[in-house]
Amino acid sequence: MPKHALLVMDVQNVIVERYADPGYIDRLRQAVEAARAKGMPVIHAVVGFRPGAPEVHPRNRMFGGLAGRPGGPADQEANRIHEAVTPRPQDVVVTKRRVSAFAGSDLDMVLRAAGVEHLVLSGLATSGVVLSTLRQAADLDYGLTVLSDACQDADAEVHRVLTEKVFPHQADVMTVAQWSES
Repeated sequence: MPKHALLVMDVQNVIVERYADPGYIDRLRQAVEAARAKGMPVIHAVVGFRPGAPEVHPRNRMFGGLAGRPGGPADQEANRIHEAVTPRPQDVVVTKRRVSAFAGSDLDMVLRAAGVEHLVLSGLATSGVVLSTLRQAADLDYGLTVLSDACQDADAEVHRVLTEKVFPHQADVMTVAQWSES
């Protein structure tokens, strides 16, 4: 059986604050606990930049507003991983520079070094990091599972279309409860 890893993506305070579903964090915590109980690696992917964001071109529509902006203590707290899924010492944290968890990070190297062949995806937002990471991971020949209720999007209809119609072409899609029992 291929080795699996759970990816917890963009679950940073500043991002979690944008979403209204109060049950999301509890479901995500259940997924993290289930992965740990199975001895599965938990890998956190966070978006981050150096002070002044020299990695970002001003014309980048998603991150361009950060270019040239100094970072400070408030930014550090805002960008911290949510306390409900705080990484443990054995967890790996990778910093990405764009939307996909692979973009500008060493995620692929970490996964291959650990012998991981199958990724279980969770995170914020479904139409952002989850979609971009799923597409790149599929192109890199990883097996994929998406935890539909451990992902969330600002637009519920976009989340539904992705999890019900798009993602099943490249991944198994299931709830945290279904995955935990399998």
